[in-house]
Amino acid sequence: MKITKLIKPLQGELSVPGDKSISHRAIMLGALCEGITEVSHFLESADCLSTISCFEKMGIQIEKQRDSVIVHGKGLRGLQAPKTALDCGNSGTTMRLISGILSGQGFSCELTGDASIQKRPMKRIISPLISMGANIRSLKTNDCAPLQINGQQLRGIHYASPIASAQVKSCVLLAGLYADTKTSVTEPYLSRNHTELMLSYFGADVESRGTTASIVPNPVLNGQKITVPGDISSAAYFIAAGLMIPGSEILLRDVGINPTRDGILQICKGMGGDITLLNLHKQGFETVADLLVKASSLHGTIVEGEIIPTLIDEIPIIAVLASFARGTTVIRDAEELKVKESNRLDVMVQELSAMGVDIEGTEDGMIIRGGKPLHGAVIDSRLDHRIAMSFAIAGLAAEGETTIEHSDCVDISYPGFFKDLNALQH
Repeated sequence: MKITKLIKPLQGELSVPGDKSISHRAIMLGALCEGITEVSHFLESADCLSTISCFEKMGIQIEKQRDSVIVHGKGLRGLQAPKTALDCGNSGTTMRLISGILSGQGFSCELTGDASIQKRPMKRIISPLISMGANIRSLKTNDCAPLQINGQQLRGIHYASPIASAQVKSCVLLAGLYADTKTSVTEPYLSRNHTELMLSYFGADVESRGTTASIVPNPVLNGQKITVPGDISSAAYFIAAGLMIPGSEILLRDVGINPTRDGILQICKGMGGDITLLNLHKQGFETVADLLVKASSLHGTIVEGEIIPTLIDEIPIIAVLASFARGTTVIRDAEELKVKESNRLDVMVQELSAMGVDIEGTEDGMIIRGGKPLHGAVIDSRLDHRIAMSFAIAGLAAEGETTIEHSDCVDISYPGFFKDLNALQH
């Protein structure tokens, strides 16, 4: 994909695709429910389709209709042993969350995925699951996929997670559905809480206090209607573009602004960004708003500590924003980015440097001295969707032409990204 500098502002309104985290969880919990779950505005991306495929292999009927996905739930213990390995594709969410569910089943199965997922760390879920009595192991004995899980009765635990990770927390809570007593997870900081909210919405007994979430085992979950809000992680690229491109004004409709996910809004406003929340309302168990974004004069900031889990997927685009802002931006406590689809810390430093940014990598983040003009470059996306989309936005504001290699990786989370970006260019 080739991107050239915009000479006109971005104008218009957009509805970004459904939230990826919520779409995954709606399929998983819908499968474990009694009755039908109807999911509107479901994200039909490669990752979420991997989740659908896994549950279809376990005997769950899932219908894809024009405006929704219908999940025919079979109850907490209605899953069937798959005849082949469950392929999670590129989706860490699928693999880590489904491991919790599978650990409490009455059958054995294998979880695998693509080359990228087979390098991502799975010990973070293997350890707490083993503490619950699960029979789970890395087939290559390297604490990565493929994983072999022999389902059996689990026991409730209180797990003190060393990292703030919604995937770890969700894995343990989902395993807790099949435990003998209450299961709790305490994190150092609060990570995104979609699992807790959705479990409660479906009828589970879930309690959240501070950074601890608890679940009582063996609930009866009942099918629900869910409208998935727009994904703030997908909206982030248009928020950044609207703030950076002179004269721009963009309205992003029905974006989820869950407070465990809205760190990008706080950071942008802290950098001087003009973002107004309109039509604020509840959509089921999530908070949703329209975001009016206007071009702004941005300055550097510090991104660290407890806000990091609320914007971990947005750090690449925040680094792009910081490159165009006056002054210095420091990002700390983001070592989790080293074990995403790519080592996002290293990639952002390398590729932004290639565009002329004064940027320095640190052990857990980066230091960006912004305000210098950027020029186009050839960007290796590393098949990482968030890298590709971040540099598409950088290319709109850089002199000359930017080429993004393997740009079709955006299909992992946002298949219509380039089409939507073009729609704002009048």
